[in-house]
Amino acid sequence: MSWDFALILFVALVLTGIVWCLDVFRLRARRTARAEQAAEACRNNSAGLDEAALREACARAYERAARPPWWVEYGVSFFPVVLFVFVLRSFVVEPFRIPSGSMLPTLESGDLILVNKFQYGIRLPVIDRKVIDIGTPERGDVVVFRYPVDPAVDYIKRVVGLPGDVIEYRNKVLTINGQEVPRARDGDYYEPDRAVYVGQYREQLGQASHRILLNENARQDLMPILRFPGYDQCVYAGGGVRCTVPQGHYFMMGDNRDNSLDSRYWGFVPDANIVGRAFFIWMNFGSPSRIGGFD
Repeated sequence: MSWDFALILFVALVLTGIVWCLDVFRLRARRTARAEQAAEACRNNSAGLDEAALREACARAYERAARPPWWVEYGVSFFPVVLFVFVLRSFVVEPFRIPSGSMLPTLESGDLILVNKFQYGIRLPVIDRKVIDIGTPERGDVVVFRYPVDPAVDYIKRVVGLPGDVIEYRNKVLTINGQEVPRARDGDYYEPDRAVYVGQYREQLGQASHRILLNENARQDLMPILRFPGYDQCVYAGGGVRCTVPQGHYFMMGDNRDNSLDSRYWGFVPDANIVGRAFFIWMNFGSPSRIGGFD
């Protein structure tokens, strides 16, 4: 979906840019010359008019001759706007909408968020190839990426495993490289998608302290939905999973641990699929007070 919009925006930029260049370097001079000729002809063929009427008539003649065709007028007008949106969206920030509750309680369904596009490197628009490497995702970052199963769909999850990490999730306990990730009970949370109260915990993942939802008494069988690339790096047994994250890939999980379709089911996210780091909620029409940053 985002690829489609990026392609449409790129095509609009090219078309309006061509029109703008044609107008600046060729058509505008022709119109000016034609307008001056029209004004001169007006002055030579307006006998009997007083000075004020002559000026008005010749000004109208000049304006008519200098007016660009509609396609030039629209192209020149829209080009700066399209250019600004294209540069902003491709290299600075991009808006996204949260479609589900898989990142509760951090992000709610309907949240409109901003994603930092340059923190992990500069990528060429449309083809999405990284040309300048600025940084890499860190454990605990909330990241938007193209779903490996269907790259036309954007997903948002939290980075749990970095390249080379050994990730295990068993009996609702997350361990990274043999170390259990610390968490502490932080009350209950009403999950609107399932109309139930779920245990809320404060989890310390790397440098990031954030909240997760977890029902320790609910059964959760972890099985892959398909044989994903790198499947041989994972072992599914006893209702849990243990994976070694391949180089150049990341292991993602939703904060709503019992209600998230993530790397536990469909595998690893290649670095090439990373879109950027989510950092700000700028609107939720159902809950305007949610505007602001998040962990």
